[in-house]
Amino acid sequence: MSDSKPFFPSDVVPGMSYPERPKLLIVDDQPVNIQVLYQVFSASCEVFMATSGKQALEVCQQKKPDLILLDVVMPDMDGIEVCRALKAEPESQDIPVIFVTSQDSPEEETLGLEVGAVDFITKPVNPAVVKARVKTHLMLKVQADALRELASVDGLTGIANRRRFDERIEAEWRACRRAEQPLSVIMIDVDHFKKYNDHYGHLEGDTCLKTVAKALKENEWRGRDIVSRYGGEEFVCLMPETNLEGAMQKAEAIRERLFKLALPHAESDTADRVTISVGVACTIPDERDLSSLLSAADSQLYKAKEGGRNRVEGASV
Repeated sequence: MSDSKPFFPSDVVPGMSYPERPKLLIVDDQPVNIQVLYQVFSASCEVFMATSGKQALEVCQQKKPDLILLDVVMPDMDGIEVCRALKAEPESQDIPVIFVTSQDSPEEETLGLEVGAVDFITKPVNPAVVKARVKTHLMLKVQADALRELASVDGLTGIANRRRFDERIEAEWRACRRAEQPLSVIMIDVDHFKKYNDHYGHLEGDTCLKTVAKALKENEWRGRDIVSRYGGEEFVCLMPETNLEGAMQKAEAIRERLFKLALPHAESDTADRVTISVGVACTIPDERDLSSLLSAADSQLYKAKEGGRNRVEGASV
């Protein structure tokens, strides 16, 4: 692997873009060992370093590396414990971990693989070997990520599907609980959609849903926000670290944007065009189940429908 070339060949997964400098985390309590690996990868990867297990978990949460080279024997929190902690969290469970260790017993290797490591490299490291193994596991991760991405996309609208939303809300519930930050949900329903289908036909109904999804996606969202199809003519938006006021403003902007598109709806009892009803709920996550937030958003959506549709209702949980 030449350091002057991109880390990934362009044809690993056709049509997918690759980072030229993957993010690599090196964890070792001995700085000299970190320095050896840094020299190997600094030209081809964005390298982060940690000298303890606790620091490694903090760096993972902040930087989200593509692969971790993890020492096994460390004081306080050893590599086995770190790997277990990484695999227990949805945000980090898919990051490949390669143990770098001076121990080479079958028992140690078996334990490492059982807790979730993908490979073992023995010290002192051979630069060519460690490069080749890291490249292999990074390419495997790219392929796995591509497959997960395909499985997370709604086939009709091209936005995230219900499965992806369920995964993200669980992760964001935990993240916002740790940070004591609000988490908001915006639930959206296309008004009188059955009448739309009956009047215009299912093909036009599909086109309508695609148009609504496109309008939702094209709003200004932040990095952790997600827009998903929830099912049928329902959509849902997740907004971490957003209070009720901010979520209500976003919901009203969405409602207004759809109204201004002026998609004809001859059978609507609400307007001469396609409209949406929107329910918003916000809470600071705690020991409650996250279903309380979804139930509250659904209740506010029902309130918007009962209040005449083409409107936004919201409440704090």
